Amino acid sequence: MFAIVEIAGLQYKVEQDQKLFVNRLKGDKGGKVSFDKVLLTVNGSITVGAPAVSGITVEAEILDHVKADKVIVFKKKRRKGYKVKNGHRQSLTQIQITGITGFEGAKKAEKPAKKTTKKSDAEVTESAE
Repeated sequence: MFAIVEIAGLQYKVEQDQKLFVNRLKGDKGGKVSFDKVLLTVNGSITVGAPAVSGITVEAEILDHVKADKVIVFKKKRRKGYKVKNGHRQSLTQIQITGITGFEGAKKAEKPAKKTTKKSDAEVTESAE
């Protein structure tokens, strides 16, 4: 069972007890957060939202607020004596998915039923002639 959920503007494929890093979220360490913008779920059958699946929520716990590795931004124009070196560290939040809930009341996208028409014996004999 997994779901594709939008967290802080990015889409993630999440499963039960999965740990992942997302862009900085509001909340304290040890706090609970829930995400209701679930785009797709797979629980035996595939449920696709348009744009989101209603009734499904993803629950998570905030484990820590951290910073990512430093990214060096270096600019240089040759033969001009121009060099600039900058750095950046992205603020991240580590979360653990505690559960995907709401499958009982979820509105599923249903495929239209195929129409099957049985021809009567009279129609079969007429079309054969």
